[in-house]
Amino acid sequence: MLHSDLLALLCCPETHQPLRAANTDELALANREGAVNRAGRPIGRLTTEGLVREDGEVLYPIWDEIPCLLIEEGILLRSSSTGS
Repeated sequence: MLHSDLLALLCCPETHQPLRAANTDELALANREGAVNRAGRPIGRLTTEGLVREDGEVLYPIWDEIPCLLIEEGILLRSSSTGS
């Protein structure tokens, strides 16, 4: 996982909210069957680490120890269609 000093400097590229390390439940949501990123593309690989926006809506994956902080690569954790 990222060093805490680096994590304190990172923020969501869209809303500028602080980010925190994803927990196991959030990672499971990001890896659910049919999950897509904000660009609508399938995730395509297992997400074992991630950073979650303060509001808990979006997870930014960490792949090969590099945070992928592009808006379109964010994974929605809550579906607006289900209201959850």
